[in-house]
Amino acid sequence: MKADKVRSAPQYGEDSKMKMRTATFALLLMLFMQPTASRAVELSEADFKRLHGELRPAADEPWRTIPWKIYLFDAQHAAAKSQKPIFIWAMDGHPLGCT
Repeated sequence: MKADKVRSAPQYGEDSKMKMRTATFALLLMLFMQPTASRAVELSEADFKRLHGELRPAADEPWRTIPWKIYLFDAQHAAAKSQKPIFIWAMDGHPLGCT
């Protein structure tokens, strides 16, 4: 390509920027003004207790039998005393964010 035919990035004037801002604002306004697809469902006390019981982990889950330690120093002390390794579970970010 010759030097005199080099293309530059397009330049946008204030008029086109204002149109873009107006269109974006109008689109967002329309999205937020849409009625929701589902209405709030009333939850009775009995339904809540049933769902809570189903979602709560059972007391005999295998992971509940592990003597978890919150502090690393306590885990090191217990591991040295029983001559066992340490398993460290570490997460980064929000627990529901899967980061």
